[in-house]
Amino acid sequence: MNFRVRLTLEAAKDLEQLFDFVLERELQRNDGDLELAERALQAIKNGISSLRTSPFTCRKASQSPFMRELVIPFGRAGYVALFEIVDSENVVIAAVRHQLEDDYH
Repeated sequence: MNFRVRLTLEAAKDLEQLFDFVLERELQRNDGDLELAERALQAIKNGISSLRTSPFTCRKASQSPFMRELVIPFGRAGYVALFEIVDSENVVIAAVRHQLEDDYH
């Protein structure tokens, strides 16, 4: 069975902010890697696409068995996507953050 995965508007904004943050940081460095932001975004998208087939393998994020977190490795830390398994066909990404952030926005 394949799930349909979609992002909330807030999660889509999170992706934009994460991309912009990495890009701006790399632009400020003398030897910055301007492709790093694109690679990070691609890693997040690849991770999210894995939810199509196996959302229940991710760790629980609350008392509800349907609220979960996907850990997305990238570099020394990575990202975490908070999502809900809405029903037997749909998964909704609620937020995406860097693993070193304190909490979701």
